[in-house]
Amino acid sequence: MYRRRGPALEVLLAHPGGPFWSRRDAASWTLPKGEIDEGEDPLAAAIREFTEETGFDPSPPFLPLGELRQKSGKRISAWAFAGEADPAQLHSNLFEMEWPPRSGRLQQFPEVDRVQWFGIAAAAHKLITGQAPFLAALEQHLALAAAGDGPQPQAAT
Repeated sequence: MYRRRGPALEVLLAHPGGPFWSRRDAASWTLPKGEIDEGEDPLAAAIREFTEETGFDPSPPFLPLGELRQKSGKRISAWAFAGEADPAQLHSNLFEMEWPPRSGRLQQFPEVDRVQWFGIAAAAHKLITGQAPFLAALEQHLALAAAGDGPQPQAAT
């Protein structure tokens, strides 16, 4: 999700929930994302995951930002859309894990413990390094669209 605040472009980033990420900040934020179910359209999966992880409803048009491979080998496809969301209204789904390790106790944690709006420069510092190229793709797409030269947005399928 992105928005304009005057001339400034801002993006909504998600901070992963759970004890591993609780004290991490720089290079720890992410795009809301998840796995594609078998046979699921990638854009439909992105919309579903965004909603599950934030509680916010994405709305078209969706701007294709391409695909990247993270250090882990995972491939991530991303789309952007203009929107507005109050971070205080975050409602994330939960996951379960053994915590503390080897304790035998299962605890639930939100997949996303907070979201926040960041300007592009701050977002580049906060975002997991492997996802930072999506910011440049968004800026380029919006610049081309303003010039009437960009790729066409996609509707959800």
